Amino acid sequence: MTDFSEADAANELMRLAKAIAHHNRLYHADDSPEISDADYDALVRRNNALEEAFPQLIRADSPNKLVGAAVEASPLAKVTHVQRMMSLDNAFADDDVVEFAARVRRFLNLPEDAAVVLTAEDKIDGLSCSLRYERGVLVQAATRGDGSVGEDVTPNVRTIADIPQQLVAPAEAGAAIVGSLTPAVPAFAGTTTIPDVFEIRGEIYMAKADFAALNAAQQKAEAKLFANPRNAAAGSLRQKDASVTAARPLRFLAHGWGEVSDLPAASQYDMMRLIESWGVPVSPLLGRFDSVADVLAHYRAIEARRAELPYDIDGVVYKVDRLDWQARLGFVAKAPRWAIAHKFPAERAQTTLEAIDIQVGRTGKLTPVGRLTPVTVGGVVVSNVTLHNRDEIGRLGVRPGDRVVVQRAGDVIPQVVENLTRDEDRAAYAFPDHCPVCGSEAVAEEGEVDVRCTGGLICAAQKFERLRHFVSRGALDIEGLGEKSIAEFLELGWLGKGPADIFRLHRHRDELLTREGWKEKSVDNLFAAIEAKRQPDAARLLFGLGIRHIGAVTARDLLKGVGDIALLPGKAAEINAYVAAHPRGEGESDGKYAARKMEAIKAILDVRADGIGPAVAEALSDFFHEPHNRDLWDDLLSEVSPTPFVVETRASEVSGMTVVFTGKLETMSRDEAKAQAEALGAKAAGSVSAKTDLVVAGPGAGSKLKQAAALGIRVIDEAEWAAIVAAAG
Repeated sequence: MTDFSEADAANELMRLAKAIAHHNRLYHADDSPEISDADYDALVRRNNALEEAFPQLIRADSPNKLVGAAVEASPLAKVTHVQRMMSLDNAFADDDVVEFAARVRRFLNLPEDAAVVLTAEDKIDGLSCSLRYERGVLVQAATRGDGSVGEDVTPNVRTIADIPQQLVAPAEAGAAIVGSLTPAVPAFAGTTTIPDVFEIRGEIYMAKADFAALNAAQQKAEAKLFANPRNAAAGSLRQKDASVTAARPLRFLAHGWGEVSDLPAASQYDMMRLIESWGVPVSPLLGRFDSVADVLAHYRAIEARRAELPYDIDGVVYKVDRLDWQARLGFVAKAPRWAIAHKFPAERAQTTLEAIDIQVGRTGKLTPVGRLTPVTVGGVVVSNVTLHNRDEIGRLGVRPGDRVVVQRAGDVIPQVVENLTRDEDRAAYAFPDHCPVCGSEAVAEEGEVDVRCTGGLICAAQKFERLRHFVSRGALDIEGLGEKSIAEFLELGWLGKGPADIFRLHRHRDELLTREGWKEKSVDNLFAAIEAKRQPDAARLLFGLGIRHIGAVTARDLLKGVGDIALLPGKAAEINAYVAAHPRGEGESDGKYAARKMEAIKAILDVRADGIGPAVAEALSDFFHEPHNRDLWDDLLSEVSPTPFVVETRASEVSGMTVVFTGKLETMSRDEAKAQAEALGAKAAGSVSAKTDLVVAGPGAGSKLKQAAALGIRVIDEAEWAAIVAAAG
């Protein structure tokens, strides 16, 4: 990290914190991960390396301080864990396990040759759950959530056959456990009576065979298929209706405990065997070992049996066996010092790439999907694989007919890692330059790898999301026209031409009144809300079109210069004409060409706003270059009459100032904050400089806050900014 400046490191840590939090939420709260475990682990390792190199930059929202994801949006009741449900640190190589044992010795001040007895068990890929028993009776079950607060899933858990409603202690359990102790672990004192309070922790999972049967039933019913057993288990458990959970084949394996009123054994292994004797399932692969060499041998044995196991696993967990040592070792921010998860490398297999299909996402992104000759990887049959983007296809050199190596990265998302026949003399794959759904041009912006359809609202693959954005609060804000209604009207064919059809919905009034859920009052209210927007604010209308890079503030910045929104197609044509007529000159550097082009573009648009750059200008010109979009625009203007754009300002203490917003804004979006500054006669800038008059800082503010302090610039918080807005004339 020696080549990283402190400012670069701060920016990278901010990016990583946001990315990791995003993927945590998708995995733990939404049960819909979009990257593999391996890619997620790479983000975490990158964050850890930066924090180690720059400890002074560790953020309040550091991923190392967080576990799982918050449950604010969950329909289930919240449960506060008495003892936090922690995560585990990861090992990816044998050397990491050797170092783990060495750290334990160093922390406990043990001799280098002292034996550290470890337990080892398979790490099930499921959903963490805690089971609270009082006097042996199950009284509460909760998900992990963010480690501190989870979801109450007690009624759902009661339907899982593996989980006993009441614990039963066999009379001979004590003698059996005493006999299992090794000389390295002191015998425990106490009885085998079940403690008054005992919280068992483990994993809810779905067996591979049960998952296959569930998806077969889903397919037969034309219902949504689950991506993998982990998602199926999580989605089945986190239901408001326990009868849905009861119909799903969920299982449970215990791996530890939380709050307890008493621990009747002195070792991890013996406690787990005791829990097993009470009627709670424990991994059949749980073992206890005297050395790192032995646990690594157990790891290899489990890895060899992995494909034949009835459930998915992604590694082996090692724990210090002695509970008194666990107590001394304690915890770091989100994980115990006495445990570590040794992850498996991704499994691989060879197969043939039969075809490459192009899928168009809701934002217009063209994603290539490889169709494979089905092959079993890690016990799962893989027939489709994402090829990510045009550049990835070029990097791999893949074409239909190639022999490829496939792995399940993180045991979830299949990916191609090698092309075995790339040297064969065949033509390269030609990535489409037009959308396969609507026929519009498909382009990649400068500096980006993703190719996107420019069709926007006329593209069936994007239409729903674009229409939802068009009527959203920041755009036209049409009350009563929500996602459900848009989906219904699209299915009926009433919005086939795009947003202009919204203003023609009144033609379907009689038919709408015959549909379920629509009464005369609700229909009249919807049409009244639509009619009220026939003279929309010009900036809101431009923002509502969903043109890439043109947000609410940028739309206003554009209209400050252009003035009349009806002139935008002509301005876009001028930009295209200039670019075509003035290519980069011989010997002209990229930087000089970009600067020259940008000056010309700003002159065409008559703007000087910081937010108008090459990306905005190119997005605007690309949009109106597409004939479909020009037709859509003309159709829309035949139904609405945008109000002239006028910049209205109020007198305030920040009039004439340059204001910078930094950190997380908790009561408003960044666009809203910039709009407020503009309305108060201030200029909202993106960076701190000697020209900056005021900095508004939220939680997590980093380098900009330091720059402000160094330059002696006034800094206020969000509440103080709100007071300035409220006091403005």
